Amino acid sequence: MNRFILLALFMTSGLSAFPIQALAQDGAMRVGDEPYDDEALAALPGQSFVFYDDGEARFGPGGAYSYTYSAENGGGTSWGSYRVSEDNQICVTFVNGSSRCDQYVTNQNRTVVITADGQRFPVREPK
Repeated sequence: MNRFILLALFMTSGLSAFPIQALAQDGAMRVGDEPYDDEALAALPGQSFVFYDDGEARFGPGGAYSYTYSAENGGGTSWGSYRVSEDNQICVTFVNGSSRCDQYVTNQNRTVVITADGQRFPVREPK
């Protein structure tokens, strides 16, 4: 019991040894998840990922990135650029100044995007 209280105090004090982002993503990893390796990350330019809500992430040459929202979600496209971080996350900076880093994994031959807050978004098979 005392260990739990100390851990809770340590985590809420802002003195955590691990960034919250890392904890959320580690907690979102599931059995069978294999993070994208260097080869998969190098192959991103020219790829497009369509999600189950019909949103589409496109990776272009030279780090170009776009995300097109489905018609149900208002349509429109957000533009930006991406880079691969030292820990193999894909980090996007949008032209409006916002940014995000996501972990791309495969599980049973399907790509899943894991956000910093631990949400999982599987990529739909091409139609």
